[in-house]
Amino acid sequence: MFGSAAVCQHEVQSGLKEKFQCLFEGMAKAGNPTLLNEIYTELFITEGGRGELNEEHEVRQIEAASRKADRAETSIRQEEPIRTVMTKGVAGIGKTVLTQKFTLDWAEGKAQQNLHFTFPFTFRELNVLKEEKFSLVELVHHFFPETKQAGICSFEDFQVLFIFDGLDEKSTSVADLLTNLIRGNLLPSALLWITTRPAAANQIPPGYVDMVTEVRGFNDPQKEEYFRKRFRDEEKASRIISHIQRSRSLHIMCHIPVFCWITATVLEDLLKSRGRGELPKSLTEMYIHFLVVQAKVKKVKYDGGAETDPHWSPESRKMMESLGKLAFEQLEKGNLIFHESDLTECGIDIRAASVYSGVFTQIFREERGLYQDKVFCFIHLSVQEFLAALHVHRTFITSGLNPMKEQKKKSLKIPKLKQSTPVKFYKSAVKKALKSPNGHLDLFLRFLLGLSLQTNQSLLRGLLTQTGSSSQTNKKTVQFIKEKISEDLSTEKSINLFHCLKELNDGSLVEQIQQFLRSGCLSTEKLSPAQWSALVFFLLASEEDLEVFDLQKYSGSEEALLRLLPVIKASNKAR
Repeated sequence: MFGSAAVCQHEVQSGLKEKFQCLFEGMAKAGNPTLLNEIYTELFITEGGRGELNEEHEVRQIEAASRKADRAETSIRQEEPIRTVMTKGVAGIGKTVLTQKFTLDWAEGKAQQNLHFTFPFTFRELNVLKEEKFSLVELVHHFFPETKQAGICSFEDFQVLFIFDGLDEKSTSVADLLTNLIRGNLLPSALLWITTRPAAANQIPPGYVDMVTEVRGFNDPQKEEYFRKRFRDEEKASRIISHIQRSRSLHIMCHIPVFCWITATVLEDLLKSRGRGELPKSLTEMYIHFLVVQAKVKKVKYDGGAETDPHWSPESRKMMESLGKLAFEQLEKGNLIFHESDLTECGIDIRAASVYSGVFTQIFREERGLYQDKVFCFIHLSVQEFLAALHVHRTFITSGLNPMKEQKKKSLKIPKLKQSTPVKFYKSAVKKALKSPNGHLDLFLRFLLGLSLQTNQSLLRGLLTQTGSSSQTNKKTVQFIKEKISEDLSTEKSINLFHCLKELNDGSLVEQIQQFLRSGCLSTEKLSPAQWSALVFFLLASEEDLEVFDLQKYSGSEEALLRLLPVIKASNKAR
């Protein structure tokens, strides 16, 4: 590359370095950011993800500490010509940070020097374009103005990689463009890397994808490495790691990097305040603790309160209500980035945001979007999903209204006196989540059901002024979910319903999974490694149910036995 193109490449690389060298995990203070190269922990990635036999050992990620993770990363740097790579992974598993690290390595000249340009896009950013239509060159010029200034109007002569992060967040404004790129009608010489949550992976016909990889998060040594990088104080890191290892379900959940970050934030606080109390065991409980930690920080740091003061003032309660409303309304629309007007509509005063930085910046991030306008997003999609569930829960228990139903012009108030009302409410949430084509309400549903437990509601005393839902309601909800599991659902949807049963503390979860596998609803031959991992997770996480593990209840194939090894090892007896 010569002349203006080389200068342009250098400018693009400088811009990307500046953008990606710092990782805002949510706990980074202004002026004290976390350097991506310092905190980045390698991820466990497998190739294929369609359950082929050659992956049979890869799935035993859960027991990875006992073997060398010598194939811990399947590189996308392949010798044979591969044009389009799709990387799948559940929410919070590290797909975005993986693309950022790859881009940073290219920008710093450490890797992929055969590429003239790497252009990373997130569908989240593309959604801000609303309904504007762009050609490919216009899109590049728009996000990378250096290319326009250099007069580059065609990329045919360059080796270019386009990264599209978050297909499940796709907007209509780029749908045609993306389709033409994937089909090779546009710039057939370009390389494409697309990341997505599993439920949206089928939006691209398999024939157009040359390689599928699956991000599986952290294996055991990587979890430990993450916490040691996160806490430079060795003694604190060791205490937190041993705390996590004491709860099998917590330890397994930490294969999700975003969960590691939230766990680190919560445990750091719990160790200070409670020493060796009971650890949060479910996803909902952990996120509740996370929210309480943020309220506490805001109270002490910004309001000059004492550690022992109540966390929730009328002011912070109102802010949480507004954030919850924003989270839910925008989640329903599929928006993950918001404009100032969206905030104002929900009663959030931007000027007051700095006062709330303890809660606000941790949960909410202000970004400089296109044309330097202010756009906002939650620090992570899972935090938006949690706050959305909290909003729906609170609205229902205080007013009897179901915000998930499209209200007609006049609000239809559901009488709260009818015993069936809460059951109908939770049933409607399950049905709505199952209808979502890309699984965008899966995590929301898990949080909403988790919030129905009295034990979780009591942790939010002060924020929730009323509690709702009885054990009878929960039993009926569990029964309804079990009926749904027995229907002909996709594996991803079934696994999410198992997660829901776990959030509801259902004791018959293991038996339910055994029944599910026996029923033939699910062919064990067709499970992807991540799906196997999920099933193994449930079996391992139900600590009290593993006295005797009955192998006969599962598919008798050698592959099934290999994949269930971690469960057999954790059981006292197998037959």
